[in-house]
Amino acid sequence: MKIGGEIVVADSRQVYERLDIATNKPSPEQRRRVHYHMIDFVDPATTFNAAGYVEGARAAIADIAARGHVPIVEGGTMLYVDALCDGFGLTGVPPNAELRKELSRLNAASLSERLLALDPDPGVDLRNPVRVIRAIEVLETAGPPLSRLRRRTPPEWEALRIGLAADLQVIDRRLDLRSAEQVLRGLVEETQAALDAGVPATAPVLSGIGYAEALAHIRGEVTLKELPHVMARSNRRYARRQLRWWRKDPRVRWFPIDPDPMPGILKYVESV
Repeated sequence: MKIGGEIVVADSRQVYERLDIATNKPSPEQRRRVHYHMIDFVDPATTFNAAGYVEGARAAIADIAARGHVPIVEGGTMLYVDALCDGFGLTGVPPNAELRKELSRLNAASLSERLLALDPDPGVDLRNPVRVIRAIEVLETAGPPLSRLRRRTPPEWEALRIGLAADLQVIDRRLDLRSAEQVLRGLVEETQAALDAGVPATAPVLSGIGYAEALAHIRGEVTLKELPHVMARSNRRYARRQLRWWRKDPRVRWFPIDPDPMPGILKYVESV
């Protein structure tokens, strides 16, 4: 099989069309050199979940392998990678503080109605608001039915897990630079254009890092000078969450980003 040339992106924001800057999509030059799957196909005014991602990504992987290439999955949305490579698991869906706050205002009947609209047979005690709220939280992120999420159904293939390691100071410097560059590239203008095109401010894609802060700037809560610093702070928090998640997995083989990690990675892949 040929290594390289096709990448399946595992990113919950890059699936959305037209919003390119804060999602950090591949550049036009990169897209000319490499075929990227699972980006730019969802209307940003709508929602997308992990179930839809796994279905599309597994189809892309099967297609790539059938053409004699090694599929490469790249990205940092932990739930998507976990669901794709290991099958779904309830514990993979992180808490959503804003959704929980919204749901806590509803009475038991309204909570039950919202849950049953997502999954008519959730297998949850509808009299227990804590469990109902968690079920809604999971279903809105991963997609129904809940019964599928209670049992992992891994794919027929096994993934090699590769991570890039760097000191936190290096990661922080890169995130600072990326945040500043995204603002200079027109992040605020891209966010405003999405709003003008009818994408609700509450749309999932606009809750992502970069767009959430750009919305705060548009509302007058953050100055343009402060914006890259606020974005970098959010990015640093998320990067640490990612590192904690991946470092718990003993199957990940880590390679330092400096010097060039590619020779070591290729040697490792070819040896297994």
